[in-house]
Amino acid sequence: MNIKQAKEHIKNSVRLYLKKDEFGDYRIPVVRQRPIFLLGSPGIGKTAIMEQIAQELGIALVSYSMTHHTRQSALGLPFITHKSYQGMEFDISEYTMSEIIASIYEVMESSGIKEGILFLDEINCVSETLAPSMLQFLQYKVFGRHKVPDGWVIVTAGNPPEYNKSVREFDVVTMDRMKLVEVEADYPTWKEYALKQGIHNAVVTYLDMKKNDFYRVETTVSGKSYVTARGWEDLSATMLLCEEEGIAVDETLVGQYLHNEKLVREFTAYYELYNKYKKDYKVEDILDGANSAQEIERARIAKFDERLSLLGMLLDRLESEMRENLETADYLTELMKALNAIRALYEKRKTETNDTGVICYIIEGQLQARYKLIESMSAAGTLSDADRKKNKAVIRFLEQQGRKLRQEENPLAALKAAFERETASMKEENAKIQRRLHNVFTFSEAAFMDGNEVLVLVTELTINAYSARFIGLYGSPDYARHNEALMLHEREGDIMQEINDLGI
Repeated sequence: MNIKQAKEHIKNSVRLYLKKDEFGDYRIPVVRQRPIFLLGSPGIGKTAIMEQIAQELGIALVSYSMTHHTRQSALGLPFITHKSYQGMEFDISEYTMSEIIASIYEVMESSGIKEGILFLDEINCVSETLAPSMLQFLQYKVFGRHKVPDGWVIVTAGNPPEYNKSVREFDVVTMDRMKLVEVEADYPTWKEYALKQGIHNAVVTYLDMKKNDFYRVETTVSGKSYVTARGWEDLSATMLLCEEEGIAVDETLVGQYLHNEKLVREFTAYYELYNKYKKDYKVEDILDGANSAQEIERARIAKFDERLSLLGMLLDRLESEMRENLETADYLTELMKALNAIRALYEKRKTETNDTGVICYIIEGQLQARYKLIESMSAAGTLSDADRKKNKAVIRFLEQQGRKLRQEENPLAALKAAFERETASMKEENAKIQRRLHNVFTFSEAAFMDGNEVLVLVTELTINAYSARFIGLYGSPDYARHNEALMLHEREGDIMQEINDLGI
């Protein structure tokens, strides 16, 4: 299965493991809750999906790479204690609590969340001295004498033997106590993730044309040659920063992330061509609807890879704006909840003489609660980027207004006016994005007519989480028209296939 399917499978397993009966007991007894073993090639996003699962289920996450652990750190350190048995005195060895188990209790203590996932990566690459204890852990969920707390689901991950010489295969007895989930690299699934994460457009458009370059692990005369999803994502982050700082992206830099000489040369050459396209085509003019007949003609006669790159640049700019607009909308929705809470608390205390003092006191309480929420979610490992941005934006607004309100005669009205100004600004930006989306369709129809490029445009807008949500919320007549034609075309193809299958 691909990583998206694996995520859903693991998420459903965790939900079932944590399901309780009317007495608060787990429906699947803890002893029957098999650890999940996620087996897949390196760099395909195994760790990332665990963070997403914890965030979506609202539970905690404790993550460890087992290659960094010794027997002592996993099991605890031995110490001598004095015991008495049947009138006889003995000195015996006991163990301190495992670092891993202790981390679970620390997370529960700091976050207040009592259920979660213990994720152990590289589980099949542990040291020889730790291997027997790990087998015991997988079977009985204990490190030394310390048990994993109830309510914590164990998920492990590892690489197949062909990717890592240190891998040791588990025996049948151990495997029979785990749920095996095998996952493979899959570009379409990764692309959905890449668009949501803001991966550099040059990376996405290159891989759209050369999907086989997404994941490669080969053995050459010079040794292992490999390119992974992690490599592409890390390269993207560096490229974006290099562009901000005016630093050249050359073969030397690309080769630090993509370990395949041929692919490094090809991608670097494409990136240079991509930058040429950015200069040749005035993307901002096209988005603003000021494109000239010359630009339309240049796009019309261009090769398919050039057209695809141009579409990618237009969509990259447009979808980035959509993302920011939706993040602002989410922040304003959260802010409205906070302001309603402030107003409700104020109404209860409006008999106080110092209105401004009361409002400032309430705002300070709201700020402290939000700081605590961020700290709790961060400690549990469930604070997503979206939640972090949204909550910090609310904090910024309340802090800024809190300072200004001391000079206001009617602080509640001033808060409302400040909120309405931000809402009006968001709506103005929203209307601008809708116009720019229409301009992209107008340009594409003129330059590409009914070619595949328009279908690519509709498809990209559909699979990108932000553009799909933006269009779903605010609509787009151009998108609706082309999407209807696309679905009709696909349905006609399905009907013809059915007729062929019948042998008519």
